[in-house]
This record gives sequence, structure tokens and C-alpha cells, in this order.
Amino acid sequence: MKSKKEPNIEMNVETRKKKKKKKSKGWKIFRIVLLVVLIALLIGAGVFAYRMQKNGGGVSGFLATAVGHDEETRKNLPPLYCLVLGKSDEMELTDSIMVCSYDPKNQKASLLSIPRDTFIGDSEANADTFDKINAVYQISPEKALKEVNELTGLDIQYYVAIDSKAITEVVDAIGGVWFDVLIKMWYRDYTQNLFINLDAGYQLINGNKTEQLLRFRHNQDGSTYPAWYGEGDYGRMRTQREFIKATIEQTMKVENIFKITELIDIVNRNVDTNLDFNVLKDYVPYAVEFNTDNLYSEDVPGASKKMNGLWFFKPDEEETKEVVERLFGEEEEVEEEGNTISGNTTNTQEGTTSTEEDKAITIEVLNGSGNTKALKEVTEALEELGYQVTKSGNTSSTSKTIIINRTNKSTTIEDAIQKAIEAGTASSGENNANVDFTIIIGKDYK
Repeated sequence: MKSKKEPNIEMNVETRKKKKKKKSKGWKIFRIVLLVVLIALLIGAGVFAYRMQKNGGGVSGFLATAVGHDEETRKNLPPLYCLVLGKSDEMELTDSIMVCSYDPKNQKASLLSIPRDTFIGDSEANADTFDKINAVYQISPEKALKEVNELTGLDIQYYVAIDSKAITEVVDAIGGVWFDVLIKMWYRDYTQNLFINLDAGYQLINGNKTEQLLRFRHNQDGSTYPAWYGEGDYGRMRTQREFIKATIEQTMKVENIFKITELIDIVNRNVDTNLDFNVLKDYVPYAVEFNTDNLYSEDVPGASKKMNGLWFFKPDEEETKEVVERLFGEEEEVEEEGNTISGNTTNTQEGTTSTEEDKAITIEVLNGSGNTKALKEVTEALEELGYQVTKSGNTSSTSKTIIINRTNKSTTIEDAIQKAIEAGTASSGENNANVDFTIIIGKDYK
């Protein structure tokens, strides 16, 4: 006789079988779904990796792909221009005025410094302090933008007005910037609460030292930067450009990517701009891998002039146009053996050859002759020989033309330079200008 519990046991076994079968079926469905998801992820990752590779790979390719760019995006991005205004006091005057551009297609950037005392008035006889370009920011940044566009002939749409605290905070955030301070700097001005005390030499510049470095024009005893570098305001503008270059280079290090939130917060607190983030974000993926060797800088050419008892800087209109074209002009496309390449073209004189060594020579040209055409003539003569003029600008008056060999290049090259410009006494110098040669054009030039 069967017990009363036996049917229940059989029923429980059957129930367990059904549950097990149901569970097994559910697990199979889950595994199929999981497999589909994994396949989708792998396909997605593969597509992303492919697009990333097409966008150039690396950090730049990753960011470009992440914001939805493809390989055509960079080709169609126009150069980005903006006016950068640096203010360092409560009077809303600007200590530094620069036109900046970045061309992602050719990975080229340019900086043009505009002297803060540049005359923008209508009448020299009635000139006053409000006719200096650094005063128009008191009216509005748009007014400053308008004046700079008139001066340069460019159509700049964006401005970035930066409080001096921004760059000092950025410098501290990235752990300081290594920079070669050219000369001993010592200056005191209690009215401006400005105290400068910097030793010469390669050193780590923190935020406090940054403000000292960027505001320095001359020492308490009146001594200033050497003539070959650019005295007074010329020297200060050049130091500002060189320090910006060093800061960009060191900010772009991989370890500083993790500080992006802190850096953005600094910008938000200290920067006034009309530059839309939606415009800026398209350039960021390519800017992160920018090589500062492709950063070119000059200052507006001209001379100081006394007007109505005040000193102003009067730009040379013709030479300014040439500088603007050199820095911001579109690069030509040249056909070479069936391939189209992008770059600036240079001519070769009949009977001369350009070796690979010549093409690698970098030269800085500073005009201290008082002849406004000298800078262009010397630059063209050097480029015709295949040399690269990577820096140029004006400096204080100099009687003799000097050719400074900074990297111990051969005397053959010195002789070639002398022959090309038909002037100059060769001498050796310290390798502290990131060029092979510095040429200071003196009054003896032609």
C-alpha cells in the first residue's frame, strides 16, 4: 500500500523539474541577450576605434571621435581668431594686448603683440591718454575689438579678457612653469603694489613670480632687457609671448588632463569672453596635441612718438600689413610631383642650393635700424637661401648689424648669412632664444 505522502513527493519532483526547465530556459535567454549586448559593444568599440584611427589616433583622435567628428571635420574647420586682453589692475586698463590664431588644419598658431600705448586717435595735436589702445577696454571689450580690427585689417569676432589672477592660478594648478628668466629683475612701485625680485636663469616660476615676470619692463635703476632682445615694452611683450608658449607646452602634459575641472573653474572665475563653448569644443581635440614649435609670434612694427606732450606708439601701417599677412595669411597649396602639399613657399636664388642642414637652420630677426623695410628685406633674403625665420620684430636702436651664432653652427653658414644680407659682424651667444641665429639689424644695413 502506498503512503499518502508519495503522490506529494512525485508532484514535488515534477514541479522541481518544471522550475528547473523554466530556469534553464531563462538562463539561456539571459545568455543570448548578454551575448548580443557584448557583440554590440564589440562592434561599437570597433567602430569607435576605427573612427578614432581615422581621426589620427591618440588623445586627439579619441577626443575628436568622442565629440562626433570624422576625418573631414578638421579639414573644414576655419582658423580660430581671438583678441586676448590681459588686465592687472583695478582701473580696467590692459597690460597686454594680443591677437591670437589657431589653425587646426595646418597645426599652426600665431601671436601678434600690440603695444599698450598704440595711438588710435584722430588728431595727434589733441592726443590724450584716452587715445591709447589700452584705455578703450574701459569702454567695452567690443570697442577694443573694433580698434584692433581697424589696426590689423582682420575680422576678429571673439575676445578673451583675462584677469592676471587667472594665469597665476593656472600656473600654480599645474605645479609651476619652467622658464629661463633672461636678466635679474628688481623693481618697486608702492602705488601699484608691484614688487619684482627675480633672479636670472632657468627656474620654476610659480603664480606669484608669474605676475612679476609678465609685468616687468625695467629695473629700479632704469636698466632693462638687452637691445638684441628688445628693450622696455618690446622686451616685456616678447617675454609674455615666450612665457605663454612655455605655459601651453607644459599645460598640455598628460598628467594635467586630470586637472581639467580645476582649470575650467579658474577660467570661469577670471575670464570675460564672448567665445561660445560650442565653437571652442570643435578645436579642443586638435589643440591638445599642438606642437609649440609651430607657434609664431611678432609685435606690431612702428616707433614711439611724442604727441601733445605725451608719448605714444605710432604703428607703421605698411609694415603692419606685412606682419599680419606673414602671421595670419592663408598658406598656399603647392603641387609637388603630383601631390598637393600645404605650406609657405620660398624662392631660391639662381646659382644657390639649399641643403637639408640649411632647411633646418632657424633664425630670429630683430630690426634696430630705424628702416621700416629692413626687416622684410632681410627676412626675404634669408628665406631665399632656405633658412627658416621663425621669429621677427623690432628692437631698440642699434648702430651695427650683429649675427649671433647661438648653437655653434659652422662659419660657412655665418658667411652665407653675411653675404645674403650684405652686413653683419658674427659673434657667439648663449643658446637661450630657441633659434640657431639671432640677427639684429643695425643702422649700417644698406
